[in-house]
Amino acid sequence: MFNKSTKPAYDTRRPKEKEMIFGIRAVMEAIDAGKTLDKVLLRRDMSSSLARELLMKLTSLDGERATNIQRVPVEKLNQYTDKNHQGVIAFLSPIDFYRIEDILPSLYEQGKTPLVMVLDNVTDVRNFGAIARTCVCAGVDALVIGTRGSVSINGDAVKTSAGALHTLPVCKVDNMQNALQFMRESGLHIIAATEHATHDYTEANMREPLAIVMGSEDKGIYEENLKQCTDQVRIPLVGTIESLNVSVAAGVMLYEAVRQRRN
Repeated sequence: MFNKSTKPAYDTRRPKEKEMIFGIRAVMEAIDAGKTLDKVLLRRDMSSSLARELLMKLTSLDGERATNIQRVPVEKLNQYTDKNHQGVIAFLSPIDFYRIEDILPSLYEQGKTPLVMVLDNVTDVRNFGAIARTCVCAGVDALVIGTRGSVSINGDAVKTSAGALHTLPVCKVDNMQNALQFMRESGLHIIAATEHATHDYTEANMREPLAIVMGSEDKGIYEENLKQCTDQVRIPLVGTIESLNVSVAAGVMLYEAVRQRRN
């Protein structure tokens, strides 16, 4: 007998059906039609020829259409829909994605001094939405996230951003280290906000072409990505709590850049 107090193994908020596509052929047709997918869940033990064809289509996507592919047990898929998903559920993205390799040259051609926000392993939807909103208010030119280990951009993220995600270019990158290296070689000063830095954020030069890198509150910025940064700074804390919320910290960093550039 079903006990309502029993928590399922995978406690998942069900997205609206219009946010999902399920079934192997349906997902392949969505890819062929140019739909932007945020992530795809595949049943862990799928091995049919049709499933392999789908996987080839997914892994061949690159740039702005690259998507997060996760192999999961069937129980997790069943938490999203009662319908015959055939071991595949794709989540539609409410926004289109861009390539940082296209955006930076365009900004320089326009005579702008680029300001880019990079989020490394930030997975909370509300934090992401709040950061996107601040980015638009601060005049950020692009927001960069990883294809894997990053937030799923859904309706909640757009709502939290107050619609900012519809105007802010979001770039999904398959390899964050390569993306940071490209930005550095393109003339951007890359500043990482980390509690392990030795000098304060107000001492950094934010007037030149700039990328600000923020990590998650629990894991921070991956060591490999830190190595690609040209500077590391900290936001001083004087109270008893050990860290700021990442969306608040991002706002502090961005508005220091705004202050310096105005002066």
